Amino acid sequence: MGLVVQKYGGSSVADAEGIKRVAKRIVEAKKNGHQVVVVVSAMGDTTDELIDLAEQVSPMPAGREFDMLLTAGERISMALLAMAIKNLGHEAQSFTGSQAGVITDSVHNKARIIDVTPGRIRTALDEGNIAIVAGFQGVSQDKKDITTLGRGGSDTTAVALAAALDAEVCEIYTDVDGVFTADPRVVKKAKKIDWISFEDMLELAASGSKVLLHRCVEYARRYNIPIHVRSSFSGLQGTWVSSEPIEQGDKQVEQAIISGVAHDTSEAKITVVGVPDKPGEAAVIFRTIADAEINIDMIVQNVSAASTGLTDISFTLPKAEGRKAIDALEKNRSGIGFDSLRYDDQIGKISLVGAGMKTNPGVTADFFKALSDAGVNIELISTSEIRISVVTRADDVAEAVRAVHSAFGLDSDSDEAVVYGGTGR
Repeated sequence: MGLVVQKYGGSSVADAEGIKRVAKRIVEAKKNGHQVVVVVSAMGDTTDELIDLAEQVSPMPAGREFDMLLTAGERISMALLAMAIKNLGHEAQSFTGSQAGVITDSVHNKARIIDVTPGRIRTALDEGNIAIVAGFQGVSQDKKDITTLGRGGSDTTAVALAAALDAEVCEIYTDVDGVFTADPRVVKKAKKIDWISFEDMLELAASGSKVLLHRCVEYARRYNIPIHVRSSFSGLQGTWVSSEPIEQGDKQVEQAIISGVAHDTSEAKITVVGVPDKPGEAAVIFRTIADAEINIDMIVQNVSAASTGLTDISFTLPKAEGRKAIDALEKNRSGIGFDSLRYDDQIGKISLVGAGMKTNPGVTADFFKALSDAGVNIELISTSEIRISVVTRADDVAEAVRAVHSAFGLDSDSDEAVVYGGTGR
């Protein structure tokens, strides 16, 4: 039997009973002959509580110290889990991200992994131990400072370790039974997907699906690491994410025309009003945003007014980056030459994802008809070969998701999807 990397989210280790339940599952994998590396998130809402505490102390905490604070949550989880495993009669060693060899760049609060050198992990495995690694964190290559990978970064830690250790599979344990055709908290009749390609999962993750982080799937595709998304609260088979379809029993799982419907209410929209319609203006706007280290999503430019030669450019970005983006644009107002800025954080994005869309005419028409029948107004549209995304009012998102899900026959005929925890991570 080979090496398995398991990742457990905050809802799975939310309390002492959860930690003991997870320890039993890990020991079971060890008894089945696997070498086991485990990545853990902070317990329950610990990270949110630490963020709240930091904001009470300082409205703008320094990035280095903020990272030092936030990594405490995962260190608590890893130590407690190692204790629980030892109590079951098996040896376990816990490691921080830096001890595990997770090397990152120097961008605090959203660092990217540069390299993984898991020498201490390999030694622990060779000695017959279970290795427990604190997720979401690493150490910067130049200054050797503690860094964090951004929210949901434990998924990326797990896949990066799986790639570095040449693991057979990376198992992501969460509070639902796998990847569903929509968020089961919004669509009660969402279906569990047995297998989904890296490409479709990337689009779902980028479009707001919370069960897997986009960077985690990107990393898995690059190193061809199969991901098995399952619940730590049940023993059911979950969803396989890989480059090729898998076989279950005597049949191969086929890819559906439509993989699912994702939504995201964590974005805001900025409209740059009165931009001179001439070459280079858009480049200056988005260079300003890039220099502020802000990622953007959808972009739409209006047709310029013939009388004024001016146009409007709208784009979406994370709400958390809204103020920084506005400040950066205002600072460069003279260089860009726009009239004004409009900011709107009451928007939501709905996306339909599926590789089969390329070869099935009418998908786009059916998508927009479903939204129309639900009385949902569309503000922005963006497409790729396997995705259609629209921006609507935030209040319309849940109804829009349910309408599109039903219109494409994705509703399950069986029981409602079970959400065992409360966060989806």
